Amino acid sequence: MLLAIDIGNTNITLGLYQGENLSAKWRMATSYERMPDEYGLQIAGFLNHNKIDTSQLHGIFIASVVPPLTDKISDACTTYLKISPMIFHHNMQTGIKLAYENPSTIGADRIVDAAAAKILYALPACIVDFGTATTFDAVSRDAEYLGGAIAPGINIGAEALFERTAQLPKINLAIPEGVIGKNTVHAMQSGLIFGYVGLVEGMVARFKTELGQDTTIIATGGLANMIAEIIPCIDHVAPWLTLDGIRLIWEMNRNHE
Repeated sequence: MLLAIDIGNTNITLGLYQGENLSAKWRMATSYERMPDEYGLQIAGFLNHNKIDTSQLHGIFIASVVPPLTDKISDACTTYLKISPMIFHHNMQTGIKLAYENPSTIGADRIVDAAAAKILYALPACIVDFGTATTFDAVSRDAEYLGGAIAPGINIGAEALFERTAQLPKINLAIPEGVIGKNTVHAMQSGLIFGYVGLVEGMVARFKTELGQDTTIIATGGLANMIAEIIPCIDHVAPWLTLDGIRLIWEMNRNHE
């Protein structure tokens, strides 16, 4: 079994793989303040709750975009699970050529997603990740990671409206009945949700102009399921794409590290 760990800016996502099967998955909040012991106990608790014998783990692979937490969680795994994790770096075998000005500055999740898209879907591809930021990543027909675009995430937009205005409330994100809000909450939900729909549709159209009209559009990230259902141009919803990519890259590199 493989424990795949995706350390993101808002959430840390863990997935337990038995072969190709994602048999269990968990999310926990990203916190800079927690110590390795706290992370170790929580991760061990997840496994124990699912009656997973840690001696059956063959490996742990971490992909992180939060460098201050990478060592903490690596130490936690070494101490509490008795396995020294493999840490993703851009020089690993991924099956993707990095056609980017400075490959070391690409977020690990973006490369991992591109690797998963190459193996699991048709290329060229545009991956739309609805996370802390909303990112768009382009993978060419020849499996090159070309780059992409980064926009503020939906939750960042919601928080900005609440924090920077005097009368707008903090709201839950939900798809409103129509685009014309009949009250303040619905109006904010409309602007956030349908505004991001317009953003995605416009960006996808521009990506297809450069990549080709047959580009596969893949949605991932924590809000993918909610948003993708109202965006017809999205071909596939893969909320666990990053975990799948971590597994695939681990398979490519497990005997080389």
